[in-house]
Amino acid sequence: MTKSNHNYYLTVVKPSFIVFSVLGLFVAGGLFPSFIPQQATPIRPNIIYIYADDMGYAELGCYGQQKIRTPYLDQLAREGMRFTQHYTSMPVCAPARCMLMTGKHGGHSYIRGNYEMGGFADSLEGGQMPLYPGAFTVGRMLQQSGYKTACIGKWGMGMANTTGNPNEQGFDYFYGYLDQKQAHNFYPTHLWENGKPDRLNNPVIDVHRKLTPETATPEAFAYYRGNDYAIDKMAQKAQAFVRENKNRPFFLYLPFTVPHVSLQAPEAAVKEYIGKFDDNRPYLGQQGYASTPYPRATYAGMITYMDKQIGQLMQLLKDLKIDENTIVMFSSDNGATFNGGVEAAYFNSVANLRGLKMDVYEGGIREPMLARWPGKIKAGQVTGHVSVQYDLLATLAELIGYKQPITTDGLSFLPTLLGKTASQKQHAFLYWEYPEKGGQLAIRMGNWKGVKTNVRKNRTGSWELYDLGNDVSESTNLAAQHPELLRQFDAIVAREHSPTHVNEWEIVNPKTTTN
Repeated sequence: MTKSNHNYYLTVVKPSFIVFSVLGLFVAGGLFPSFIPQQATPIRPNIIYIYADDMGYAELGCYGQQKIRTPYLDQLAREGMRFTQHYTSMPVCAPARCMLMTGKHGGHSYIRGNYEMGGFADSLEGGQMPLYPGAFTVGRMLQQSGYKTACIGKWGMGMANTTGNPNEQGFDYFYGYLDQKQAHNFYPTHLWENGKPDRLNNPVIDVHRKLTPETATPEAFAYYRGNDYAIDKMAQKAQAFVRENKNRPFFLYLPFTVPHVSLQAPEAAVKEYIGKFDDNRPYLGQQGYASTPYPRATYAGMITYMDKQIGQLMQLLKDLKIDENTIVMFSSDNGATFNGGVEAAYFNSVANLRGLKMDVYEGGIREPMLARWPGKIKAGQVTGHVSVQYDLLATLAELIGYKQPITTDGLSFLPTLLGKTASQKQHAFLYWEYPEKGGQLAIRMGNWKGVKTNVRKNRTGSWELYDLGNDVSESTNLAAQHPELLRQFDAIVAREHSPTHVNEWEIVNPKTTTN
């Protein structure tokens, strides 16, 4: 162990262990009767974590959305807590999911980019870079603690025949897409269930087949719609899992694929919005993904359709009388997308934030985050606590009283959830190291935000500096006025970066070769 790693262990792992041990003593003594039962063994709540895909910060009504209806998620916000400064760990799919599950930031994570394997056709399905064997994931921690665990939705960290198989990474049950490329189609020929394909009643659909104005007939658009909608299948499996495990602690990780393109939704969902927008320009696939005659109505319909599935799941918790013993959280993996017919500007998808998916500006990384737990999380709360998705591992470890030391870059935000803000620890900084789109770095330290782009071509390029307290849109670069902060950012990068096993991901200290 190097000196730096040793220090990291002492500062991150040891305090977490102390917190959990002390919490255990408090529980035994009944010192927190308001939120922990006065008994030697606390009741472990069921945990549901719902993860949207490419949902912008402002695409829910409770975050100011005006055009898209999300009544059930808005209700979840009213009955619980809404975060206004919550971040994804990375502005793109696979690494965000890896960091969510393993509690590491972009300088330490095993997966740091979308490393694609295989192709789009069923015969070429190869998934993304697999997670390494025996990774310590949120699922594994909860599995070790007696929880029944399920991942239902999009995985993106390896196929069933690789070390990334979710059934080997802490999940008793998996259903959904293993390969993100397959998830471009909401009417796939199959989804995966515990390592085996579950055949769906859909024809083979090439969602990247483009149309032309001459070929854009109703029959041509109908080509992109099948019979079995993937979101329906996921919702059904999620409800079945909850029913089957209602009498024991369970963890349901539910990474839905909405509103990631392709723009595909059941006809009834689209009809809810036809005529609501100026939507007279069909999308013909010119920016990739499926064509649709009503791109705006389809996009809005997809989000509202997912919202309804979440509403049904919340009702099921009430019907099974486990609502009060279940904590439900909702967030998204990154900001709104820029392709596939999506018009983020029209929907004001990221409000006044700068950037979209694949950007480390706020629009690419600041996410909606809701949490509800009746009787434990006070209703109607809004928090500005600065948190990040790599905090989830530490948060759930404290929630269940996990006794073993954990290695994580995160801090538990459980005190914030339970209204114990005086004991809430604050991050000294948040760190993003993103190797794609030219290579990007970002650091948030208090209200200061440093951004560096085009790092791959110019590692010694200048930092941009923004004061998020006064300039959340990141419009005024103050770097020239605060050179001392830029030196601190450089020091953080030097300290927090660890070499990656994939050369394409190495932007801080790339290997040089000579001919």
